[in-house]
Amino acid sequence: MAQEIPVYLFTGFLDSGKTKFIQETFEDERFNSGENTLLLVCEEGEEEYDPSLFVHNCVYIQVIHAPEELTPQYLEKLRKEHKCQRVVVEYNGMWLLNDFYNNMPPKWVVAQEFFFADANTILTYNANMRNLVGDKLASCELVVFNRFKEGTDEMPYHQLVRNFTPRADIAYEAPDGSVRYDDIVDPLPFDVDAPVIEIGERAFAQWYRDLSERMEIYGGKTVSLKGLAVDKRGLKNTEFIFGRNIMTCCVDDMQFAGLVGVVSGKPRPKNKSWVQITADISLMYHDVYGRMGPILKIREIAPCEAPEQEVATFY
Repeated sequence: MAQEIPVYLFTGFLDSGKTKFIQETFEDERFNSGENTLLLVCEEGEEEYDPSLFVHNCVYIQVIHAPEELTPQYLEKLRKEHKCQRVVVEYNGMWLLNDFYNNMPPKWVVAQEFFFADANTILTYNANMRNLVGDKLASCELVVFNRFKEGTDEMPYHQLVRNFTPRADIAYEAPDGSVRYDDIVDPLPFDVDAPVIEIGERAFAQWYRDLSERMEIYGGKTVSLKGLAVDKRGLKNTEFIFGRNIMTCCVDDMQFAGLVGVVSGKPRPKNKSWVQITADISLMYHDVYGRMGPILKIREIAPCEAPEQEVATFY
C-alpha cells in the first residue's frame, strides 16, 4: 500500500509572513531533519528563500505560476522526480483553496494548514475581498497575525476568525517576534441550559454549528426556532426537513443546513414554507444522515413570516 504524503499548507496574502516562517522552519532541525521535501511556491513576494541557510540540503523548490498548473499528474510528477516524502505549499492568497484541494494527487493528505496575515492590512482585505479571506480561514488550524502592535484591540481580529471557524488557534506576533495566543471566550447567543433553548433569527448558523460539533449535549433538550420546511423524497408522511441556508463568506459557499423533523398528530407543513417550531431533540440513526443525528420531535408548529435575513450567517 502506497504511503500517505503529508502536506503542510501555508496560506495568506502577499507579504503576510509566509515565506519568512517557512524559511525559519527549514532552518530548524526539528522540522528539517533530512527528509526530501517538495516546496511549492505559488506566490513570489519581496522576500525570497535562501536554501543555503536550510539545515539540510533536501528541499526542492518549484514555482507554480498559475492555478491551472495544479493538476494531480503534474504535482505527483514533481514529487517523484525528487523522491520527496512530504510537501510544503506556500499558497497564493488570490487563488481559491479548492483549486489545490481538488487536484491533490491520491495519497496526498493535508497534515497542517496555517493562515498568515499582516495585522495592518487584513481587516481591509476582509472588507474588500471577504470571499478570499473566508476561503482561507474556514479550514485552517492556526491563524498568525503578524506585526501586531502593542495596544491594538484584539477583538476585531478574533471576531474575523470566529466568523469563519470556531476551532482555529489564533496567535498575535508582535514586531519584536514575541507571540501571544488568543484567550477570548466566545459566549453562545443562546442558553443551552434553558428549559427551552430560544434560537434567535440571527443565531441559527451558530446553533447549527454548535449542534454539529457538540451533538451529544443536545440530546433531550428542547429548542424553539424559525426555519424552512422542505419535503424530501423517501421520507415518511410524518417527516420533513427543517433548516435554513447558511452562508459562510459568499454566495458560492451557501448550503442548506437541514435536520429531520417529525410531526405527530399534526399536519406536515407545506413544502418550502417558513415555520416556527418548538421541538425535543432526540439522537438516533436516520437514513437522511446515514448515521446517528438529531431528530426534531415537534411539540408545536405554526406558519410564520420569513426572517428579515433569510440566509443565516455567522456575523
